[in-house]
Amino acid sequence: MSDPPIGVKGLWHVALNVKDLRRSQDFYVHVFGMQVVWQPDPDNVYLTSGRDNLALHQITPSDLPRYESAPGQYLDHLGFIMESPETVDRLFQEVERRRITVIKLPKQHRDGSYSFYLADPDGNTVQVLYEPTVSAK
Repeated sequence: MSDPPIGVKGLWHVALNVKDLRRSQDFYVHVFGMQVVWQPDPDNVYLTSGRDNLALHQITPSDLPRYESAPGQYLDHLGFIMESPETVDRLFQEVERRRITVIKLPKQHRDGSYSFYLADPDGNTVQVLYEPTVSAK
């Protein structure tokens, strides 16, 4: 693997358009423990879990029909890295307790990683992942 270009630290920022800003904010705060770092106005909020940044942007009422009629999404999934397989299982239990939609049950992968997938309030797929190389950092 080659070194990244000078100054590149990694992909630590994702922005999502959402149908209900408050509902999505509550989901990421309560399920993943993210904290609000900035809310410049009622239609935008920026969250973090420490070294990352998730921007949530309210879809305007005039644009909402475009999103609701879309046949699919280009984003395959986003992921949250976990400390261990045990923390993946603990979060899975919490997701079940909250009756959040689970897309794929916890599974051990061939590369040694362990994960499950769930849906956020807008149907975006979120992977909860223990990945030995990344989780160790």
